[in-house]
Amino acid sequence: MSTPNIAFIGAGNMASSIIGGLLESGHPADAIRAADPIPDSLDKLRTIAPVQVFADNAAAVDGADVVMLAVKPQIMAPALDSIAPAVTEAGALVISIAAGITIDSMAKRLGRQTALVRCMPNTPALLGCGASALYASARVNETQRQYAQTILEAVGIVHWVPSEGALDAITALSGSGPAYFFLFMESMIEAGTELGLDRDTATAMAQHTALGAARMAIESDADLAELRRRVTSPGGTTEAAVASFERDGLHQIIGRAMQAAATRAADLARDMG
Repeated sequence: MSTPNIAFIGAGNMASSIIGGLLESGHPADAIRAADPIPDSLDKLRTIAPVQVFADNAAAVDGADVVMLAVKPQIMAPALDSIAPAVTEAGALVISIAAGITIDSMAKRLGRQTALVRCMPNTPALLGCGASALYASARVNETQRQYAQTILEAVGIVHWVPSEGALDAITALSGSGPAYFFLFMESMIEAGTELGLDRDTATAMAQHTALGAARMAIESDADLAELRRRVTSPGGTTEAAVASFERDGLHQIIGRAMQAAATRAADLARDMG
């Protein structure tokens, strides 16, 4: 597979993170471009990546194999209009990381012949440990699928989903998921201070416990239920805490929260589409 020329529309944090990951993985800087109307964003990008930068979107897209749309959903329409002729001329694959913007709504502005991929990344991509789900339109060929996968793998793991609607569930799980863990850690820290710990100690213990548990979940051959059982001695402290969670309906609480997130994602997609 040849090295694609990639144009980023938008040079914010997520675009900068993906560009940084691409460079670390060996993608040549001269095959990456970025456009942004905000000079400060381009200046910040230049400090971390020696890539070509543009104030004009169409100029960045000229000759690109892949166009990464890394703009907010609210400004997607004018961004698409600004690159439509250049995308058609280049025959480029277009990848969008904007939540709620459907394949159909993008195709209406870029043309039905355009190869489109929707991506739902999450914020840990900023640290190179993201989880991204991808969905491809029927116009995307195998080479273009590989382009999309390689680009997003530069900042974490990648999974393809079989339908665009599945991205609503991905949004509820991994897209919004970091906030759930932050909230849980906040609650653990507060409970720790109420039990008499100073805040610095409670914070360090909660953060590193979360980090260690995540690594064990990823690196162990055992499933999560077995890992939990190994920590939960009969009649012990963990069993008392887990029993309290179960009495309060933790599984149902999480299920309702994720259903609310998925429903909201679907609503936003309809509104923005």
